[in-house]
Amino acid sequence: MKWTVQLSKAAGRQAGRGWAVAALASIPLVMTLGNSMLIPVLPAMERHLDITPLQSSLLITMYSVVAILFIPLAGYISDRIGRKMVIVPSLLLAAVGGGLAGWAAWRVSDPYGWMIAGRMLQGLGAAGAFPIVLPLVGDLFPDEEEASRCLGTVETANTFGKVLSPILGAMLAGIIWFFPFFSFPVFCLLSAAMMVWFIQVPARRERPLPFRDFIAVVAEIFRREGRWLIGVFVIGGLLMLVLFAFLFFLSSRLEDVYGIDGMRKGWVLAIPLGALCLASFAAGKAIGDRKQRMKWGAAAGSVLLAAALALVPLHSSLSVWLALFSVAGIGIGAALPCLDALITEGIEKSERGTVTSFYSSLRFIGVAAGPPLAAWLMKGGAGPLLFLLSGLALLGGALVVWLIRPEGEKGGRG
Repeated sequence: MKWTVQLSKAAGRQAGRGWAVAALASIPLVMTLGNSMLIPVLPAMERHLDITPLQSSLLITMYSVVAILFIPLAGYISDRIGRKMVIVPSLLLAAVGGGLAGWAAWRVSDPYGWMIAGRMLQGLGAAGAFPIVLPLVGDLFPDEEEASRCLGTVETANTFGKVLSPILGAMLAGIIWFFPFFSFPVFCLLSAAMMVWFIQVPARRERPLPFRDFIAVVAEIFRREGRWLIGVFVIGGLLMLVLFAFLFFLSSRLEDVYGIDGMRKGWVLAIPLGALCLASFAAGKAIGDRKQRMKWGAAAGSVLLAAALALVPLHSSLSVWLALFSVAGIGIGAALPCLDALITEGIEKSERGTVTSFYSSLRFIGVAAGPPLAAWLMKGGAGPLLFLLSGLALLGGALVVWLIRPEGEKGGRG
């Protein structure tokens, strides 16, 4: 009887952890839907709003620009008042921004400016949501291997959101082109409810630092760990730039060159993103708490990405393109969980909120820069854009090899 009670309690704890991981994973899923869902809809927006590709890309970029500016502040505040107290209001704020953008598209005669404002408000909410999940994982799961598995699940949810986004975005836009904006508040509210019900944050035992001391701590972190942190930050930003640039490029080419639009385009875009999702899940399982694996996984993923993108301009077949973009997705999916785990496992718990906020800012810079870069360069064809993206991926991989020195490697500290 005693054994049965203990088994029941253990099963209850396991189920509780499962729901907690699901709540955490819902946040990157929702934030990804809020941005990536628009990618297959951008050509339709250009027609309905009578705007240029560069202007449509700003609906992605402005979301990210605001997030970039406020992520470090959100990380600092989360260290002071708690992760959950930042995440839940941020999700609600993002919901309001999505509703504003949808309302403007529906009711305003010249809605573009209001839609940009709504997207900026969404970005402000995003700053306090997904970036705070990474340090919260470290707070909730002190065991390094368990934390790595959870981070793999979180990154998989992020990438699964990218798989689901083009399909869901195209499906909703097939009803009315601005429906994707109205769906976002629903997703945000569901995620916020899960956070409230299933996340029990450990009680804080230490007092938060005054701002002056906080600045001193940040300076000390970068003095002590700056070499490998810079490598992680840069490759994270480059990977997101490459991903959103080639998605923007592929979405436009599918419609303009191959005549594929609507739900069909959503399913086609989901192919390379599905490969990314599966690779992310596998990488999270494989790396465990082994920092050498994290380093070489990130480097190998970057090289694979570079090789695949360099081959795309040499072919005109859509099936070959999709195969190569899928290989590129595998490279990104292999690298991202490794970078997340390097930061979470390489930085003290009290410093994670600060460090991951800078890391998330660099990732959002990549998201912001990718679509405008693609809109500008693809006027000259596939070659200039994709060769540049390949070079950037290769540069990121080289920086990982050069700058990251895990413990046990000569000169290693991270």
